[in-house]
Amino acid sequence: MKRRVASDIALTGLFTAVITVCAWISVPFTVPFTLQTFGIFLTVGVLGGRRGTISVLCYLLLGAVGLPVFAGFKGGAAALFGATGGYIFGFLFSALIMWAAETVFGGSARVTALSAAAGLILCYISGTAWFMAVYGGGSGTSLGAALMMCVVPYIVPDILKIIIAMILRKRLLKYVPAPAFSRRPSESGKTRGSDR
Repeated sequence: MKRRVASDIALTGLFTAVITVCAWISVPFTVPFTLQTFGIFLTVGVLGGRRGTISVLCYLLLGAVGLPVFAGFKGGAAALFGATGGYIFGFLFSALIMWAAETVFGGSARVTALSAAAGLILCYISGTAWFMAVYGGGSGTSLGAALMMCVVPYIVPDILKIIIAMILRKRLLKYVPAPAFSRRPSESGKTRGSDR
């Protein structure tokens, strides 16, 4: 059990680093084009809901204390509560949705992919609402304008990120041990870490 707990800690740290590196791969825009969402989907898809969500939370906490883990090598309160902060918090919402789906429906590839898509939509909602409030400064930025800036340009790239994350997930699962406190096998009855 101690070995499995140590493995969980190491994997959580490793995938926190993966999300950070994905955030640093950034193309400047109103809301930067990054691989952060890809990192979130891959992390929760490979580690499972509990470990994956903890990894995402660790990533957010590192940024909150000022480490430059967010897009553009930013960190601290200014990044969290700036115009794009809603998307950063949306990463946690995405992970929680994926965890909830895994808990209720199991950890099959289909459930993981669909819950990633649902998490992405929730991230869009969180980020767009936040952007309208902060970027608009209360001046009434229209929903249509916000969607054109914050959602529409990202839909196709984000769908591709989900697809690629699911392909890599299938390849990586066989190398990732089951969580120390695993309670639920996948729908197929295999333990987490098997190729399903």
